[in-house]
Amino acid sequence: MNIAEALAALPAPEVTGAADGEITAITYNSTEVQPGACFLAIRGKRRDGHAYIGDALRAGALLVVGSDPAPADFPADRVYARVADSRRELATLAAAFAGRPSERMAVIGVTGTDGKTTVTNLVDAILEAGGFRTGLMSTVDFKIAGERSQNNTRFTTLEAPEVQERLARMADARTQCAVLETTSSGLALHRVWAVAYDVAVVTNITSEHLELHGTQEAYWRAKAMLCEAIDPDAVKPGFPGVPKACVLNADDRSFTYLLDFCRAPVVSYGLSEGADVRAERVELRADGSRFDVRLPNRTRFTVETSLVAGYNVSNCLAAIATGYLFGVAPERMAAALAAFPGVPGRMERIEMGQPFSVVVDYAHTADSLEKVLNVLRPLTTGRLIAVFGSAGDRDRVKRPAMGAVAARLADFAVITDEDPRTEDAMSILREIAGGADAAGAREGEKYRCVVDRRKGIGAAFAMAHAGDTVLLAGKGHEQSIIIGEAKLPWDDRRVARDELRALGYGGAAETGANDA
Repeated sequence: MNIAEALAALPAPEVTGAADGEITAITYNSTEVQPGACFLAIRGKRRDGHAYIGDALRAGALLVVGSDPAPADFPADRVYARVADSRRELATLAAAFAGRPSERMAVIGVTGTDGKTTVTNLVDAILEAGGFRTGLMSTVDFKIAGERSQNNTRFTTLEAPEVQERLARMADARTQCAVLETTSSGLALHRVWAVAYDVAVVTNITSEHLELHGTQEAYWRAKAMLCEAIDPDAVKPGFPGVPKACVLNADDRSFTYLLDFCRAPVVSYGLSEGADVRAERVELRADGSRFDVRLPNRTRFTVETSLVAGYNVSNCLAAIATGYLFGVAPERMAAALAAFPGVPGRMERIEMGQPFSVVVDYAHTADSLEKVLNVLRPLTTGRLIAVFGSAGDRDRVKRPAMGAVAARLADFAVITDEDPRTEDAMSILREIAGGADAAGAREGEKYRCVVDRRKGIGAAFAMAHAGDTVLLAGKGHEQSIIIGEAKLPWDDRRVARDELRALGYGGAAETGANDA
């Protein structure tokens, strides 16, 4: 892409300087600038990219795009383009540089507070069973050209250049359907601004990431951006007849709210009377679920899945509704759900021959913690022990709410580190404990605070007896823990096995995952 093409992609830029040449890369990081790059100066939470324009120019940037006026000493042989929102135009230029890959395939976006990763993978499995070549981006992994690679970035929705680069690789591999787990952060920060979505799938909306959004209302509004992005009149030459729809949860309180933001047809799912894709005769078991599905065309079929709990019935329905839009036969959808193994770190059991149960799950909000504890309660003959924390430098509002949930639903809680980041670890734990106290719990009787997650897990195992269940919540599949500015290797499942071995257990192979 040359400079003229880049400028043509921008909305009404104020251009300073005149130069020609080929753009070799799109970046927002001045340390990554190579000769010929386009540097986007973005004003972030901690740093202002405009302060690094000089560094980018010295490294060879030909084009600089920012929201501020051009620097007074900007060289005449380079080009500066001033735009209203340089963060948004990072996505615009990244898509143009990559050849607008999302226009060459169908794109399904999955958002919500809980269940996004599960639904993303379920949709991928159903579409693949329907004969489509699929790609995937999720919290856990990426799937491109049939190959999966672990997502170790700690970001669900990557920055726009990384999103577009992966979409381009999918398009080059002749992918027909890309399924993107899409966060409120990715929407609000325009990381997916230039992604041509065709179907929006929403799981549920409660409250999270208020450190970014400020209010619950702003968080909900960010989620609604995915529904707004579905243009029912958009045509994709590479995928004629691609469905355009918003798939919404009729059982969730977000349903009515989201309707006002949907330009495309709405397909509802749930157990509610009147849902377009509805579950009936639901049987929930310790080893999975069985239910009948009624489709909008009145077709009925039965689903058997190893996924446990009512919320996974809802997750399956969201994926079924999406498969229905793409014309996947019911029997193929049922087969895909029956074979689905789950996602790592979601209701994943750790078996080392210990007499008590150990379950690893990603639950990191009050709502998701409540759901998981409610699932485990009837499966537990002894005590239910919850090990959890809350991330530092993130939403503080949910901390006492999580403490209150644990006080109500767990027999004992070990409140410990999740990712303290730059906050004082004990201060985070005390905020969580405040919610437990307000719910009537007493420290020492109902909970304890333990700085250092390994020590917290060890403490929970040391107190567990036969018949108890120990839930390790909040980290799930993650492969690191962030303390201060350091990103340290970490895996709850590995640490759990280490601590169980230290107690004298070991040998038995762990079971597969059941995804939350």
